[in-house]
Amino acid sequence: MAQTIRDKTPPHDDELERAALGSLLFDPEAVSAVIQNHLRADDFYTRANQRVFEAVLSIDAKGLRPDIQTVVQELKQLGKLDEAGGASYVAGLTTVIPSSANIDYYAQSVKNYSLRRSLLKVASQIGVSAYDESKESREVLEDVQQSIFELSDDRQAFSSRKIGEVLQETIDLIDRVYKSKKPITGISTGYEKLDQLTSGFQPDEFIIIGARPSVGKTALALNMAAHIAFHQRLAAAFFSLEMSDIALVQRLISSEAMVQAQNLRSGFLSPSDFKKILDVSGKMYEAPFHIVDMPNMKLLDLRAQARKHRTQQQVQIIFIDYLGLISHENSMMPRYEQISEISRSLKSLARELHIPVVVLCQLNRDAHGEIPTLANLRDSGSIEQDADLVLFLHRESKKKKDDESLAPSDVIPTDLIVAKQRNGPIGTVKLMLEAKFARFMPLKKEDQFNQG
Repeated sequence: MAQTIRDKTPPHDDELERAALGSLLFDPEAVSAVIQNHLRADDFYTRANQRVFEAVLSIDAKGLRPDIQTVVQELKQLGKLDEAGGASYVAGLTTVIPSSANIDYYAQSVKNYSLRRSLLKVASQIGVSAYDESKESREVLEDVQQSIFELSDDRQAFSSRKIGEVLQETIDLIDRVYKSKKPITGISTGYEKLDQLTSGFQPDEFIIIGARPSVGKTALALNMAAHIAFHQRLAAAFFSLEMSDIALVQRLISSEAMVQAQNLRSGFLSPSDFKKILDVSGKMYEAPFHIVDMPNMKLLDLRAQARKHRTQQQVQIIFIDYLGLISHENSMMPRYEQISEISRSLKSLARELHIPVVVLCQLNRDAHGEIPTLANLRDSGSIEQDADLVLFLHRESKKKKDDESLAPSDVIPTDLIVAKQRNGPIGTVKLMLEAKFARFMPLKKEDQFNQG
């Protein structure tokens, strides 16, 4: 009878594990190499090897050099020498290898076997979940995708570190910024005054761009995404739940080529317009700009697509147009509860993928004609709570005598209000919307920038 998976010993190589530990005892300087490889105690298969590795890390953390004597002494103090196979087992580890020259290979091999065991564990959990009829199939799929993503992301989705480790990284970051003299530490939006306020869109941030309908939130998001993908050449994804991918590309061409959007749709184009379009198309063609066109997108589908684009396309930022069109799996739940859960999920997604997630959001009717506030975010106060950065687009209502439709040639003064910033100041950036190109341009005057 063929041997079943359950009967097989989980993947591991005891000799490689002992070689890795022997390298650490042979050359204490090799400890830094395994730490950089994110090797952990539970990556070792046997308990004895786990205990020895824990002792090595404990000694290194004390500023001492791990060797046979110090490791044995540390295990005695921890009361784990017997679990580690005794002093003779520890002493025998250095006889496995002639030197520590191949420590990187040994450490990576141990990690690879650990990953295979983790995959088997996930596969087992999938089997159990698949038989659990109390769970929706989409929930099971979401759990599977998240588990696989955590493994593919070097299994660092969750970490616990002493403040000393984090502090060193923080000081290094501050030092790099100080030496570079560059105020933009995140992803530049293309709007200098906004970047000065925010230092760019930062990793892990959940960012809201709110506005009343037809004020230009999609245009602003596209302008930002175009700057990031076309000019900075950073991979960006634009999730469109409202407009088709062709409609979005038409907007991008209009904005980048400065050709009226109406002419693109009607076909009334001059030879110079065609030249502009061809010139811009060449620049856009190879750009790392990814459009996800999926109307009626469910939250679980959105998260799955986001993970896919992060791992396969290495996107550095995601835009979502817009929050109110995201469907929740539980349609029977009250809408405000759905929005709350969607908001929390998108915040956690930004943390999980370690990139900014920018979500467009409509404001409620109370914001009509008035300067918007955080209370105007539609459907749920949890959006205000979850967001790291909230931007509002606002333009003054026209006086009654001018209260008529805007002509395509109009240039419309618009305020971009930084209403909330968890780690920085708030303020207002003055922009001009060139309606015929669906393009926001900054004002040139320096005195048009107010910071509060």
